[in-house]
Amino acid sequence: MRHLRFVPDNTKIPFMRMRRWTFPIAAFLSIMSIVLFIAIGPNYGIDFLGGTVIEIQTKDAEPDLGKLRSTLGGLGLGDVQVQTIGAANDVLIRMGQQAGGEVAQQEAIGKIRTALTDQAEFRRIDIVGPRVSGELAYNGALAMIVTFAAIAVYVWFRFEWQFAAGSIISAANVVVMTFGFYVVTQHEFNLTSLAAILTTVGYSLNDTVVVYDRIRETLRKYKKIPLGDLIDRAINDMLGRTVITTMTTLIALLSLYFFGGEVIQAFTLAMIFGVIAAIFSSICVAAPILIYFGLRQDTMTKKQDADAEAAGKA
Repeated sequence: MRHLRFVPDNTKIPFMRMRRWTFPIAAFLSIMSIVLFIAIGPNYGIDFLGGTVIEIQTKDAEPDLGKLRSTLGGLGLGDVQVQTIGAANDVLIRMGQQAGGEVAQQEAIGKIRTALTDQAEFRRIDIVGPRVSGELAYNGALAMIVTFAAIAVYVWFRFEWQFAAGSIISAANVVVMTFGFYVVTQHEFNLTSLAAILTTVGYSLNDTVVVYDRIRETLRKYKKIPLGDLIDRAINDMLGRTVITTMTTLIALLSLYFFGGEVIQAFTLAMIFGVIAAIFSSICVAAPILIYFGLRQDTMTKKQDADAEAAGKA
């Protein structure tokens, strides 16, 4: 029985030669993402700017979201988001912070009550103030820093310092480019978006560790091959696995994007971009960094032989 192969066994793509173009492209995309983030900024949601969340239960078994959006859009309250939650007739309304402060916010809530009083029952009203949104932003940034620190410690203990630095730079490249994606598309950036970025970081780390592990195994087998050719061999050997893993992940994400509903579309789209960026970064950023940081093959092979001897004695 023949197995379906997406990548031929004798594939010899010169990734390390291509680093002269791919590495500058990755750097350019990261720099542009930072420039756009500073110059334009993302479309922050209620989680970071503050606002009001209203939960209602419509009298209709299946609420007409289009009609609700039209009704609320005519009130002049700025960006008002409407989505279903839980039961079929439970609806969540998210309204941004009003310009006139707390008084204007209460007036806006009153307008919504008046407009929907005949159509729905109001279940809860939560106001997210600037202080709360600031704490959420701080906790989100702290979660990102802790994640990167944990990545550095894990990879440093498992490999060499060059691998740890490469994994951090690769993951940071993915994060920065995903921030740039949010700025360019102007999708709302909220805590769900932050969850998408952290999930993408995990995917990027997983792929980078797989690449590094294969490089380390190849270093043990071929001690005389130049480092660039050795890395090319390692990446080409695992290319089939990478293609299959990426395809299955993207199929699942595309299914969620097209059939998961409006609520998770922005999250799923960011995940799709992040997965593609993670694959690009692990091959075109994490691997070439080992060359730029001067990874010494003799040091690696001696350490691997010592580890193998210690494991044998144990």
